[in-house]
Amino acid sequence: MGYSPEPLIAPRFYRGTDDAVASPNERSILRLIWRNPGISRTELTGLSDLAQQTIHRLLDQLAERGIVHLGSPKPGLGKGQPSPILKLEGSYAYTCGMSVNTDVIDVCLMDFAGQVLCATDVQIRERTVDQALELVCGWVHKQQKVLELTDEAFFGVGLGIAGFHVSGTSFNASLPLHAWSLIELGPLLTRHFEKPVWALNGGKTGTIGESMFGVGRYIKDFAYLSFNYGFGGGLINNGELLHGGNGNAGEFSQLYEDEEITRRPALQFIMERLNRNGIDVPSITYLRKYFDPRWPGVHEWLDEITPAYNRLVNAIWAVYDPQAIVFGGQIPPDLAHLMIERTRLFGKPRYGVGRASPKLLVSESPTDAAAMGAAVTPFKLTFF
Repeated sequence: MGYSPEPLIAPRFYRGTDDAVASPNERSILRLIWRNPGISRTELTGLSDLAQQTIHRLLDQLAERGIVHLGSPKPGLGKGQPSPILKLEGSYAYTCGMSVNTDVIDVCLMDFAGQVLCATDVQIRERTVDQALELVCGWVHKQQKVLELTDEAFFGVGLGIAGFHVSGTSFNASLPLHAWSLIELGPLLTRHFEKPVWALNGGKTGTIGESMFGVGRYIKDFAYLSFNYGFGGGLINNGELLHGGNGNAGEFSQLYEDEEITRRPALQFIMERLNRNGIDVPSITYLRKYFDPRWPGVHEWLDEITPAYNRLVNAIWAVYDPQAIVFGGQIPPDLAHLMIERTRLFGKPRYGVGRASPKLLVSESPTDAAAMGAAVTPFKLTFF
């Protein structure tokens, strides 16, 4: 039987009446509170399809469990009984998020309200998987003491890894991550952390991060392009992640034939181009931090990848018809803007009317979105 994190969730997080941490109605309420900071109970009623009595009952139950805080009344809402402001209780739980990239693991601890409590990165070159995980665990234990975080409130671990899903919690990652490939990562991380682990590929955790912290706050249907050492992504439909039949929806590199695989917009290839032009770019992290559009080789690379890239954007538009296509992952924002400027959407208007096209947006997630996306994944897949 395959690995599943749900049976490993600590009993204190479950509802008293069943084996779920939140019912569908509770999840809909928690999503609205997440997306609307400072919302009042009265305003929440106006945004929800649930009856007022149901909302009041569920909020009281969530407050009793320490998940939601009913704050002071919100002024200026007219006559009647003052309506309390609703907040997620950050102290209810926290997670550890790990984004495994080709050179480092980005790590953070996040509370239930989405606040990053602390963050770091762990170099993985010349280290075994176990050695890297031991360093991450050591850092987590240290931060638990510094921040006075109880192990009881530690909900679980979210893992994003740069590779496509094979089965269970096994992924096929790029060559620099060969030691992390084709092994069951869920049980392995559970042995180290003694907590449930939610493992997805990095494109999907980045997509979840964007849905929770970025454009997903106001756009419910979008495609997320994850530019990393490789290239992938994810799809959000009505606010929810699309997994696909085999867990690889949004694996956009699959569009390219063998002879054009080097013309897909993976950052490994612009690094190689820059290095050939005398610009020493030792890692993706360095590229994102120091990128300069004037570097020799940048526009050369853009010229090479634009035809294949344009076909990808139009394929997403034709098949999925999203409201937006988001440029995320580890791509430098200035490079993302250069790609957007070169985008050409195919098709001609008929009778003077064309199809509505997606907005092309640079990710609005914070700079440490990879680890944040991994950290919020356990909450997103259970509470929100």
